Amino acid sequence: MHKVAITGSGVYTPSEVITNDELVKTFNAYADKFNFENKDLIENGDVTAKDHSSAEFIYAASGINQRYVLDKTGILDPDVMHPLLRQRSDDEPSVMAEMAVDACTKALKQSGKAASDVDCVIVAASNHERAYPAIAVEVQDLMGINGFGYDMNVACSSATFGIQSAADMIRAGSIRSALVVNPEICSAHLEWRDRDCHFIFGDVCTAVLLERAEDAENKDYFEVISTKCATVFSNNIRNNNGFLRRSRPDGMADRRDMQFMQEGRKVFKHVLPMVSAHILEHIGSEDIKPSDLKRLWLHQANKTMNDFIGKKVLGRTPEPEEQPNILQDYANTSSAGSIIAFSQHSDNLNKDDICLICSFGAGYSVGSVLLRRA
Repeated sequence: MHKVAITGSGVYTPSEVITNDELVKTFNAYADKFNFENKDLIENGDVTAKDHSSAEFIYAASGINQRYVLDKTGILDPDVMHPLLRQRSDDEPSVMAEMAVDACTKALKQSGKAASDVDCVIVAASNHERAYPAIAVEVQDLMGINGFGYDMNVACSSATFGIQSAADMIRAGSIRSALVVNPEICSAHLEWRDRDCHFIFGDVCTAVLLERAEDAENKDYFEVISTKCATVFSNNIRNNNGFLRRSRPDGMADRRDMQFMQEGRKVFKHVLPMVSAHILEHIGSEDIKPSDLKRLWLHQANKTMNDFIGKKVLGRTPEPEEQPNILQDYANTSSAGSIIAFSQHSDNLNKDDICLICSFGAGYSVGSVLLRRA
């Protein structure tokens, strides 16, 4: 069995930013237009009027100040309210692959490795641009990587599940290294016209390189002590879009359930104890006490959720550096969030410090990666 290490990470961040104030201005213009166009129905009680949003409401509900997106012009147009991405020919790189190459190149640079050193590419994300060919195989081709690649989807837990898959293969000896990459175009599956969730998501791509510790050029690596994944079926976070859509009577309609849907209160009630117990069971199985954990890189969905989990795991309120948040700048970026936090807040750890990456979301799913600083 081989020792597994994370030796590099990379983050691709889009250039366009939407602040809460910009988002609220657009949403309120849309709400006013909707209420005017449906005035009679609203007065008769057949349609519910849309309330205004506010920057204060968004921050209080989520801890988010802004989000990065691939396109803001469409999102901020009250008559469109979704990203507008140009049509690409089949001969051009896909959007997800283009993002992935950027993040992977950064991860390789940090690790001191080249594409020729990589055996496997796993593209793990909550939504994929197409069914096939796999985005991972496209990334493999664009980067000149030998070996193989495949896509996987475990929603917001995709990154940690991907890391477990890569770590298992490296540990068993079937490969020496793998890139796990998470291109998340969350702006395209968000319903920007829904006040309860119009502020939640942003776009980003992250990547980590895992390899045999014996092969590491970057000696400041993180040893993967162990991984733990779990799923429990729930409809409380759901997106019903898919290739069978046109085969059903109302499949081509612009139905609300074809975008991100969640029962927020139920998710809080179910997921928080599940994740807290999962982490405690994971570290307990390795005879690690909560007080031994020097850093928690949690899924960046909601500040209140992370604060609760951190307090439950550590038995006290975590210090900001113990549980860093990037949510305020990036918003929820699905599977990529915990990896952004890891990539941006892992430099100041000491040798043998024990840390943990944890992501959770639809499924329900939860995945954790226990690490030791080399």
